[in-house]
Amino acid sequence: MKVTEGYMPYLGYQTYYRVVGENTGGKKPLVLIHGGPGSTHNYFELLDDYAEDGRMLVMYDQIGCGKSAVTGRPDLWHQETWIEELIALREHLGLDEVHLLGQSWGGMLTIAYLCDYSPKGIASAVFSSTLPSSQLWKQEQRRMITFMTEEEQAIIRHAEETEDYDNPQYLAVNAKYMVRHATDEPDEHSPEPLRRKKTPGTEAYMTAWGPNEYSPTGTLKDFNYVDKLKDINVPVLLTSGTNDLSTPLINKVMYDALPNARWELFAHSRHMPFVDEKELYKKILLEWLNQHD
Repeated sequence: MKVTEGYMPYLGYQTYYRVVGENTGGKKPLVLIHGGPGSTHNYFELLDDYAEDGRMLVMYDQIGCGKSAVTGRPDLWHQETWIEELIALREHLGLDEVHLLGQSWGGMLTIAYLCDYSPKGIASAVFSSTLPSSQLWKQEQRRMITFMTEEEQAIIRHAEETEDYDNPQYLAVNAKYMVRHATDEPDEHSPEPLRRKKTPGTEAYMTAWGPNEYSPTGTLKDFNYVDKLKDINVPVLLTSGTNDLSTPLINKVMYDALPNARWELFAHSRHMPFVDEKELYKKILLEWLNQHD
């Protein structure tokens, strides 16, 4: 399968992109927008075989992470920087008609893009384990923390009170929370894209979001598009896991508000159903895309 890599000039830096496959038979490209901010495109390489039926996949490292790493620019880490990067990438690659899939933070970016910019040429959107409101997300993470042991909850409280997020006890508890609700820590048995060394966008994440998933303190802390979801007219597929950071409540809020949506809840998944239930996710997503070309 053909893979093309390149860089797009952006804000005096370079945005890395990776294109898999070629469009055949009139299928519109799928643009994959990763999470974080700062997670990199790497996990989307697990979807490379989605291009086998003639659909081009476009993935990229958002400015601030991976092969688009930038540091020392906290002034850049707000949603407009990344939305305008997506707009520039579509123009740079001539992506006039596309499907969008935004995972986690990438879904937030997609929601804001659709609501605030009214882009043309969007055949459909996939909101993958995402959120319409940072405070709703915080509410749900805090609720799930109450299911941890009293000792673990006390360790989290102490880290927050002292702002000591490097404490080994806190790091162990936070890692346990993330394995429970996000994904496994990579090891030698993990797929190569998940264990590959990368440059994480730590500055971007800390500045835009905060020190952990349950503490939105950065530039995205007031992100709230719940009341604007009704204005999204493109077909939307919601995907999430039963044990996801993006809880069923969060997805129900979006599903209830969107005028043209379908919701697939994956019974055995966390934050990345395309990893935890790879074959079922592939079947559902490809059917969706083919129906909405």
